[in-house]
Amino acid sequence: MTGNEYDQVPAVVREALERASIHDTSSFLGCFAADGEVDDWGRTFTGHDQIRRWSDAEFIGKNVILSDLRFSGDGDHIVVHANVGGDGYTGPSTFTFILREGKIRLMRITA
Repeated sequence: MTGNEYDQVPAVVREALERASIHDTSSFLGCFAADGEVDDWGRTFTGHDQIRRWSDAEFIGKNVILSDLRFSGDGDHIVVHANVGGDGYTGPSTFTFILREGKIRLMRITA
């Protein structure tokens, strides 16, 4: 996958990004495996409860806006480069998604 071939991005990644953008935390969490993880610049949050607390404090709860999305990767390893806006962190970030059985196993956020 190269460029903005959004329609080729796995459905669960598209869903997670779309749900974050409309601030739908419950549906965002539904994209993750029960033991899924968020690694936010080295801080790890495992399972839906921890991910919800992280998101409420730092992601969806801060009215996150993801723009200028660029995608790469294939299969179960997708990389999304985005500009992050909202009431929390703002600036460029890379979101690396590792998928397992149609769910997000890991969403790693780095520079």
